[in-house]
Amino acid sequence: MSENKMGVMPVKKLILSMSLPMMISMLVQAFYNVADSLFVARVSEDALTAVTLAFPMQNLMIAVATGTGVGINAVLSKALGERNFDDANRSANTGILLTFIHYLIFLAVGSFFTVPFVLSQTSDGSITGFAVSYIGIVTMSSFGCFFQMTFERLLQSTGRTILSMISQITGAVINIILDPILIFGLFGFPRLETAGAAIATVIGQCCAALTALFLNIKYNKEISLSVKDILRPAKYIVKKIYFVGVPSILMVSIGSLMTYLMNILLVTFSSTSQAVFGAYFRLQSFFFMPVFGLNNGLIPVLAYNYGARNKERINEALRFAIILAATIMCVGTLVMEFIPVQLLRMFEASDHMLEIGVPALRIIALHFPVAAVCIALGSVFQAFSRSYYSLIVSLGRQLVILIPAAWLLSLSGVLNNVWWAFPIAEIMSLILTIIFYSRVKRTVVLKL
Repeated sequence: MSENKMGVMPVKKLILSMSLPMMISMLVQAFYNVADSLFVARVSEDALTAVTLAFPMQNLMIAVATGTGVGINAVLSKALGERNFDDANRSANTGILLTFIHYLIFLAVGSFFTVPFVLSQTSDGSITGFAVSYIGIVTMSSFGCFFQMTFERLLQSTGRTILSMISQITGAVINIILDPILIFGLFGFPRLETAGAAIATVIGQCCAALTALFLNIKYNKEISLSVKDILRPAKYIVKKIYFVGVPSILMVSIGSLMTYLMNILLVTFSSTSQAVFGAYFRLQSFFFMPVFGLNNGLIPVLAYNYGARNKERINEALRFAIILAATIMCVGTLVMEFIPVQLLRMFEASDHMLEIGVPALRIIALHFPVAAVCIALGSVFQAFSRSYYSLIVSLGRQLVILIPAAWLLSLSGVLNNVWWAFPIAEIMSLILTIIFYSRVKRTVVLKL
């Protein structure tokens, strides 16, 4: 078999060819996440708040799906770099079985824990009704979410990021088309409001999963998918996937816990502050999602060249990724600083919501460039099976620093002070990331 492009293509061109399709597709995903909220906001501010309360549960599903995908990606790409094609196939097929098991877990979670989860964040009857219907649908029908991410990771692992982009865009476009139809009851459909947004999301994810599966079967010739091999998982591959994936799962899950705790803290000020927090998370995705797309394109490049023991390509890829990520995030900071009113008005913001939201966006966005460096350097931990470093950084940023800082600042009784917890936590994250990266460079990269 000929050498994969990840080992021979000029590094900058390789990073762009690997990352741009995923950055574009993630921008589309960011757009449809925002579109969900924009349409829901036209129902009412309570509906927007309800979707915000649902975010921790949705993010937990994404954490399990993407974290496992990171494990599959790293193990599969490293096996290809070592030209161990048997392990590459085992990684793909074992990953599919794990994906199905994860869906069954969230089917149970959605069935038994949706109501208590919502009631722990609000006592408002209107918000509760919207949130319960939304969360119940997206959890119990989450098979599309899980299989979409797994099949797309298989394409990314072998460098076929354009095909992954096709899958993601397919799901996003279908979601965007169905959102207004199902939310507002157009063309004879019933008006379903937040339940309609959830159904549109689920249908989009299922279509994306089927598209990605077809693209793997037809074009991804470096791996072979087989029902027989799926049902006979390799235990040592499971261990390898979870060794990389579990820290990544926990790392993103920490984000779910952070948003959950922030929702509880913010409701002591008002439900409008929760709506602002939700609007911020949708808006920041326009800048974070492309950087995560860059990260997803960078990980298989680093893992492949780690397997091939080519430290020059590793160093060049990382330098270029840091510059690109920081540039994207600086643009994000400028946008949040100069046009926060226009951004919030997209969510039908009231004068009260603008009063809270404008300073919130301006304060929180100060940490974007710092976050860019942390994300780019963190890709090294995932690619080299050192994901526990990413876990420690995420734990420190979001739970050890951010939430306690937000709580302490909330004691002042001034909501604007709470938003400063985000820049404070990101500075600590940068310090930890640099320390861990220096250790990995010394003990791994320099010894290649």
